[in-house]
Amino acid sequence: MYRGGRPHRLARILNRISAVHFASGRLAPSTWVTLEVVGRRSGRIVAFPLVVTVHQGDRFLVSMLGRRANWVANVRAARGAAVLSHGTREPVRLIEVEVGERPPILRRFVATAPGARPHIAVGPHAPLADFMAIAADHPVFRVTSRPGAPLP
Repeated sequence: MYRGGRPHRLARILNRISAVHFASGRLAPSTWVTLEVVGRRSGRIVAFPLVVTVHQGDRFLVSMLGRRANWVANVRAARGAAVLSHGTREPVRLIEVEVGERPPILRRFVATAPGARPHIAVGPHAPLADFMAIAADHPVFRVTSRPGAPLP
């Protein structure tokens, strides 16, 4: 469904449905969220269903599709300003994690997001060195709160 790292038509439809489902917060784990960010080309709010990875008490978003994922480009263009939705809407700032800090977060992501496993070439029990080899290919963003920020 993601040939070449991009969703084809059916994947885009399923992602839209998942984004609505995750944002509702109903019948979904708390780690399933919808990321809302301003589109870098359209200027409109674009929604993406994602899985939050919790590692050492911090929350992270990982791009299973790599550097070319639309949400990654939009977050970078928006300088990290976004909203996470899961029952409520939370304004957040996403801060990109340095490549050298990504391996343990990637390993946790693969362990907790089974749907991502086909897109990441390392298994959940692989050594950190294996994750280091792919870390540059999978952007990771730390989720920080932006209390009082206006919601789009």
